[in-house]
Amino acid sequence: MASTVVTLFSLVLLCMAPAQGRKTPTLHNQYLTSNPVIHDYVDGVCKTMVETQGYTCEEHKVTTEDGYILSLQRMPAGRSGEKADKPPVLLQHGIFSDASTWLVNSPDESLGFILADNGYDVWLANVRGTKYSNGHTALDSDDEAYWDWSWDELASYDLPAFVQYVYNYTGQTIHYAGHSLGTLMALAALSQGQGLNMLRSAALLCPIAHMNQITSLLTKIAADTFIANDLYWLGIHEFNPNGGGAASKFVEDICNKLNLNCSSLLTLVTGPNCCLNSSMTDISSEPTATKNLIHLSQMIKTGKIAKYDYGDEGENMQHYGQAVPPLYDMTAIPNEFPLFVTYGGQDMLSDVNDVQVLLNDLQHHDGNKLVVLFKEDYAHLDFVRAVNANQIIYDPIIAFYKAN
Repeated sequence: MASTVVTLFSLVLLCMAPAQGRKTPTLHNQYLTSNPVIHDYVDGVCKTMVETQGYTCEEHKVTTEDGYILSLQRMPAGRSGEKADKPPVLLQHGIFSDASTWLVNSPDESLGFILADNGYDVWLANVRGTKYSNGHTALDSDDEAYWDWSWDELASYDLPAFVQYVYNYTGQTIHYAGHSLGTLMALAALSQGQGLNMLRSAALLCPIAHMNQITSLLTKIAADTFIANDLYWLGIHEFNPNGGGAASKFVEDICNKLNLNCSSLLTLVTGPNCCLNSSMTDISSEPTATKNLIHLSQMIKTGKIAKYDYGDEGENMQHYGQAVPPLYDMTAIPNEFPLFVTYGGQDMLSDVNDVQVLLNDLQHHDGNKLVVLFKEDYAHLDFVRAVNANQIIYDPIIAFYKAN
């Protein structure tokens, strides 16, 4: 039961992620293989989820400037075998997830397969700490230092490395799609001008930016107790939803405190998803850094989109050159950069009010470069797992890509 509770709780913060307190790096080609090595993993995403459906798939690796070795999967053709004739698309998952986000339903219901069948060169990203991206040039994933990151680093290191790699490999500018935390990564990077010369557009599914109006009581309680803050200082730097121990106890304590029925935790956290495939009930969970959860909790408590707060003016000064963490300015995203924003009326993480604040930040965006799609009955997971998302969400995204 504890494992089930934590697996579902991993969706509490499923939507979050991007950029850190170190100086924003400039990527150099020595971090990106000029003649990429294509790996063949027996139990990798390609073998277990893509090739089983009749699609061609390649495994790639990219090393970030701070030494994390990340995996990318490429689908260069549709199921018919016809090679892609449209630009590359980079798909970025959210927290506690990996590239399987885009593949878990049948090929006619999963965005990864749908894009490949529509002629796009599909690239699936896996951020640091996940099963297929747990390598490092100097650290072992058991080392505490390996987990010393938050979404700051995901935005300022992982995402730029993925974008640079795909751009170098294909020689083409890239469409982007992110879900939940994958949207925060993009928004943070774009607000700092990263990747603009290599990206064609970005589709943001359940955007995470402003977070202080979330309607999930469970998530609010977790943030109010400063989510794993105690765990962090106890040395539990990796938060593994499936790992048992302190992580499991933390979740169970919250459920007991609120007298919640943890069997319905999925709805309590993400909102009442309307249209999930009833035969696909398993929600796999990937670990993240406890520091990442603390950072997201800071956003929920303060309502600010800011870099990680070390809670000490001296430490903040050391990392940022100022006593308080710098803010990410969403209004700094170029008005001419094409954005597709889609969100749901039942989503308790990317809630309607917080999304409206983001859209207000984007109010001066060029009218023909901002597409907004609202779906009243959709909650957080519907956007990546609903059986009808193909027609309702993915067809408009493809039309957006074609226009840009």
